[in-house]
Amino acid sequence: MQSTLSKQTPSPVLTDLSQRRYDLDWLRFMAIITLFFYHTGMIYVSWGFHIKSAEHSLPMEYVMRWLHRWRMPLLFFISGAGTFFALKKRSYGSYAGERVRRLFVPLVFGMFVIVPPQIYVEWLFRGRFSGSYAEFYPEVFKFQPYQDGGAGGAFSWHHLWFICYLFFYSLLSIPLFNWLKKESGQRFIDKIGRLIARPGGALWLVGFLLLNDVALGGFFPNETHALVNDWAYFMKNLILFWLGYVLISRRDFWKILTDQRRYFLIATGICTVILFSFRFFVTQDEFDTSRLVITLFSFNGLALTWFSVLATVAYGYRYLNVNKPILPHLNEAVYPFYIIHQTVILLIGYYVLTRTSLGVYDGFLTISLSSLVVCIVVYLLLIRPFKLTRVLFGLKSK
Repeated sequence: MQSTLSKQTPSPVLTDLSQRRYDLDWLRFMAIITLFFYHTGMIYVSWGFHIKSAEHSLPMEYVMRWLHRWRMPLLFFISGAGTFFALKKRSYGSYAGERVRRLFVPLVFGMFVIVPPQIYVEWLFRGRFSGSYAEFYPEVFKFQPYQDGGAGGAFSWHHLWFICYLFFYSLLSIPLFNWLKKESGQRFIDKIGRLIARPGGALWLVGFLLLNDVALGGFFPNETHALVNDWAYFMKNLILFWLGYVLISRRDFWKILTDQRRYFLIATGICTVILFSFRFFVTQDEFDTSRLVITLFSFNGLALTWFSVLATVAYGYRYLNVNKPILPHLNEAVYPFYIIHQTVILLIGYYVLTRTSLGVYDGFLTISLSSLVVCIVVYLLLIRPFKLTRVLFGLKSK
């Protein structure tokens, strides 16, 4: 290990990194499935969403508070890791073109085809509109931005904000990735390597997230997913994207993180206890007015995010880095599944909320399972077989 992380000379990037990290494919699939159930759960918790049940589930809300700090950060970390492998096989120009095809094209398509039914259903649910979808659709071409709660216009990327942010991350990061391949960049990665080689050392990388929160959190305290006024959240996920790239870039790092997985799990557990302790021991007035409470709560949330991502990736490499015949099919399906899932959930959810008397948990199961079936059918029959739909949903041509 000492020669690999030498202080005198930068370590070369290991050339034998052609092995596919199957665990990252499994984790991506698991995160998207979790996101699917999370978005169904949004109908049944107290937070704002496009359609809402009059009944809420407090246990569901507790679970989702934790998941909110883990699911999207994990996806951005995995995306950064995948970028490292992608750039080993193509030039930066080719990579940029591939990002346009696989991210920008589906984003534009989604904003005009996939997202509008969600806004239509929300307007119906809130009593803002009562006409047909054909009468509603011209509202999209007024290009008036959607606002939370169904206000504003009908132009939005809704849940496709993830694709938008990932597109910008991919292009903006090219100069950084180019520098990391140079001697000075390799010396920087050596420093990261010396840090994470210490017991639990990778935990200290949370400092990047905390510094971002100190610098930008006060100016942009809320997640908006709107890009132009979301800079603290934008930079937080960009940092996770970069860390995914760096920590996957050397095989030595894979083993170090896996060997230290118990540190990450224990740290995740401690932060989880603190997260829910805040809910029981701090009043809402203190949450709203105490700068110290707000800062400590934010810092703990960022630590929980980083530690849980590390634990997931470390345990994933230990137990999930195996190929199965179904994995390539899941890996291809997961992206179009993400693109369509929220639209299907809202369409079915609108019917369940307005036409049935189902309660929280039977309604949740009904919407989840029926939406899952519909998404699978749409993918198999309408997306996967056709060249045009494959392009529009960011899939490679057969």
